[in-house]
Amino acid sequence: MAKKSKDARSYIKLVSSESDHCYFVQKNRNNTKERLELRKYDPTIRKHVKYKEGK
Repeated sequence: MAKKSKDARSYIKLVSSESDHCYFVQKNRNNTKERLELRKYDPTIRKHVKYKEGK
C-alpha cells in the first residue's frame, strides 16, 4: 500500500554542522512543526555535534 504525502510521519535528513555526514530519521509533523535540531555523534570527526534538519 502506497503512503500518502500528507501522512503525520515523514523521513527527514539531519545534516551535521561540522562535516558532510547526515542521518535519516522520522519526524511526526503534527507534533513537531518547527525544524529539528539534535546533538548526535558524528563518526567522521568522532565527536558529538549539532545536527540540523536539512532540505
